[in-house]
Amino acid sequence: MSAPIPETDDEDSPGTSRVRAALYILPFLLLGIGNIILVQIWGAEPLWVFVMLPPIIFVTVIGWIAFKYGVGESHGA
Repeated sequence: MSAPIPETDDEDSPGTSRVRAALYILPFLLLGIGNIILVQIWGAEPLWVFVMLPPIIFVTVIGWIAFKYGVGESHGA
């Protein structure tokens, strides 16, 4: 049994909540998925989905982690 992870919405702690981080990164994920759909509409090979999807997911996850844990914010005095 593990300890619950608290939401970090206080102004004293770096980062933001999981939900807010997901909302911040959602437009980038939708743009990536939209690009995949557009490539499929244009008639490219279906193999291109497998080529394009991993980088889109990777950047989305890295962005979510950055927003969640406050990467780039000052962490002290």
